[in-house]
Amino acid sequence: MKRIHLHVSVPDLGASIQFYETLFGAAPVVVKDDYAKWMLDDPKVNFAISERARAAGIDHIGIQVDSADELGALAGRLKAAGAETFDQEATTCCYAQSDKSWVRDPAGVRWETFFTFGEATSYGEDEVLPEPAAACCGPADAPAPKQACC
Repeated sequence: MKRIHLHVSVPDLGASIQFYETLFGAAPVVVKDDYAKWMLDDPKVNFAISERARAAGIDHIGIQVDSADELGALAGRLKAAGAETFDQEATTCCYAQSDKSWVRDPAGVRWETFFTFGEATSYGEDEVLPEPAAACCGPADAPAPKQACC
């Protein structure tokens, strides 16, 4: 079973937890000092919030799969379509151990496809899909901002 994943960066975790508990009618299944996650069945979504990104709003979107084989097939389709992916194996992110494949859609939205196979005691700080080359509005040599990892 595949599950859509949405990760939203928030400025106030406590207020956001209260809001999303009301919206979803359910408490989060994971709560940390800087992160919370709901695994909802209706709608089928892995919804996470954190205070770790540079700006409030959608941090990234993803598809969570149930096996390494499903992850390989999904990443393979992206590569076959000509997409440049950034693959990670056994990475620690969002208090979990996962294999991942990152890609940007044509509009620049970050997508991750991932298979989670264990829990972790720390949030983790792994490298994610690099920022695209600078556009006409910014200098080409500007450093890329650090992103949240999951």
